[in-house]
Amino acid sequence: MNFTEAHIQQLAKEHYGLSATAKMLNGYDELNFFLTDTNNKKFILKVSDKNQSYPFLDAQVKIVKHLSNSPLAENFQQFCINTQGNELTPILEDGKTYYLRILSFLEGTFWFEKTNKSIRLYQQLGHFMGTMDKSLQDFSHTAMHRRYTWDISNASDAYDKVKYIKDHEKRRIAGYFLLQFDTEVLSQIHTLRHAYVHNDANDYNILIQDESVTGLIDFGDMVYTALINNLAITCTYAMLNHEDPLTAASLVVKGYHESYALTVQELDVLYYLIAARLCISVTQSAYNASLDSNNEHHFITEKPAWNLLYQLIKINPIKAQDTFRKMCGFEGVINDRDYSDLLKKRQKNVGRNLSIGYKENLKIVKGALQYLYDDKGRTFVDCINNPSHVGHCHPVVVRKMQKQIATLNTNTRYLNDTLLEYAEKLTATFPPSLSVCYFVNSGSEANDLAIRMSRHFTKQKDIIVLDHAYHGTSTVAMEMSPYKFDGKGGFGKMPWIHKAINPDMYRGPFKYGDENAGEKYAVDVQRIIEELEKEGKAPAVFICETLLGVGGQIPLPKNYLKTVYNHVKQAGGICIADEVQVGFGRVGDAFWGFELQDVVPDIVVLGKPIGNGHPLAAVIVTNAIADAFNNGMEYFNTFGGNPVSMTAGLAVLDVIQEEEMQKHAKEVGNHLMDGLRELMQKHPTISDVRGHGLFIGAEMVKDRTTMEPAVPEIDIVVEKMKEKGYLLSTDGPLHNVLKIKPPMPFSKQNADEMVRFLDIILNEVKIQK
Repeated sequence: MNFTEAHIQQLAKEHYGLSATAKMLNGYDELNFFLTDTNNKKFILKVSDKNQSYPFLDAQVKIVKHLSNSPLAENFQQFCINTQGNELTPILEDGKTYYLRILSFLEGTFWFEKTNKSIRLYQQLGHFMGTMDKSLQDFSHTAMHRRYTWDISNASDAYDKVKYIKDHEKRRIAGYFLLQFDTEVLSQIHTLRHAYVHNDANDYNILIQDESVTGLIDFGDMVYTALINNLAITCTYAMLNHEDPLTAASLVVKGYHESYALTVQELDVLYYLIAARLCISVTQSAYNASLDSNNEHHFITEKPAWNLLYQLIKINPIKAQDTFRKMCGFEGVINDRDYSDLLKKRQKNVGRNLSIGYKENLKIVKGALQYLYDDKGRTFVDCINNPSHVGHCHPVVVRKMQKQIATLNTNTRYLNDTLLEYAEKLTATFPPSLSVCYFVNSGSEANDLAIRMSRHFTKQKDIIVLDHAYHGTSTVAMEMSPYKFDGKGGFGKMPWIHKAINPDMYRGPFKYGDENAGEKYAVDVQRIIEELEKEGKAPAVFICETLLGVGGQIPLPKNYLKTVYNHVKQAGGICIADEVQVGFGRVGDAFWGFELQDVVPDIVVLGKPIGNGHPLAAVIVTNAIADAFNNGMEYFNTFGGNPVSMTAGLAVLDVIQEEEMQKHAKEVGNHLMDGLRELMQKHPTISDVRGHGLFIGAEMVKDRTTMEPAVPEIDIVVEKMKEKGYLLSTDGPLHNVLKIKPPMPFSKQNADEMVRFLDIILNEVKIQK
């Protein structure tokens, strides 16, 4: 469209008899002009584009006429009549038909322009919208039955545009909320009340004076849709730039309900509808950016919309549901009852020694990337759940698994492309010698199989492990886990298990600053090998986590594995790298922990993060070991390698690589360790901070000289951090190491807040000496 201001002035005169000056205004689709006549009276002239059909423009005229008979008659622009007695004026320009209409001008301040809005104003906004929607109960127009991008009921369509969001974190959040829309809303949207609604009560369309809403402009987005969508849009823009967006939305909801009663079903999906509207907005902005749009109106809400999405994901949806219900006088969903009944059922039907974390037990009901939501409405930052490697409910992983589980799930006796594709992509991340995969269901099972293969290959039985190590829950894994067999209820060390000293550079004999500490700790492994040799034996295997987990979150000293592997291989043994805790880019500087030690194992064991919490694990071996294991006895695993598991593993691997999570782990991990080391300078109880990437330990002591572990103080810190919304745990032989292994989406903002809360709590906790 090429309508100049002079041309518009001519058209206004010709068709409306209006002598006025024209000034072009910004608009999303249509052309808008501000007119001032000779009597200083103001008007708005609109020129439709090709997307605005005559029937739809007629619907705008009809809906405004209908509202002229409502209690809000003075709060809407009125159509001016042209010289032919009509509201719409067809114009033929360059062989195309456009429609002009001139509307009256409404005085007032736009919602976005007013700061420090009162409680009354938010409620009044809801009251206004409820009154309008109630007035439209008996209105209808067929042109409003359309499939429209900005109709929240069609939010699923926005997922196709998520790919245009360049920032990994933002793309992940938008994808998450659209997944939740599909899960929580889509199946029931057709059962909600439907109505003819304005559909765009944004902060540039709402006019206010003093403490009242005095106008709502622009019916260009109106549509027939779920009634609650109109309120969701209103809430969305009322929440923008508000430090407490849930309170802002609840006030609007209260005002609306007082004018036009809402149902519980509508209120229960409102949180997800608000998120969906924001996702439509940010994906549309990203799409417009991909087209190199220079229309500033296409991006006017982009920044505040993203800010609100970041706020929204921190709001427990159950808290939102409860708040909205109570604001309307309905019974909430959150109760103050304890979990005594639940605990009794658990004790009756679930193994008694299945432990539960925290003194005040948590009932977690939903996850969102690095966040967890409980049934009490609280939100927690998950700092310890490393199996959910790419984040709880990562949208890419979930959607791919959903599709596969709806297609096929069977065993490996049938050919399957996904199995081969995943095996090829997974082994491509390893040195060339590690090229054969065996898929199983857990890290414990993987370690069990790895030991079986090692013993078969070497014809030996003895296993060298590190003291305090943990390798799983199977019988074999327990036998080689001093953390278990030396602990309470443990069965003691089996004769074929040999414990090497834990290479702990904080508490061990060889400390930080000793350049040869790795080689010195490796001597203890050589000692075991020599003792076995005296008995006419040799080690079948040396197995070691490439960063020690329950051993205390300990990075291995430089050259430790290189030296140990050399000793073991010279003795004819197999070297197994247990990557169950630390693999898949978590350590930041490398994709696999063993790469930090510049070694190549004979076998690598994978688990936990491999399927993002889905029960999947793997054993990666050399061709020589695989060939030897292929001795005529079939290896079969009912669930290992099934199509759903393979799809999960492939999706996780793709996400790690596409979202550059290894790089993210390094940057955020270093940032967090810097923050923790600053705390160490301030609080003597933190005596050591160590780790790589997002695998971090902070050791706590009562006294740095005696190194007496700060127990029970560390337990108090963990409980208080939970109260602040951060879930931490403890580890280490003395149970005095803060364990930090969050899902990979954990951000610098999360890290900063965690350090800030930890600082506050350490000031409160008194060390008992």
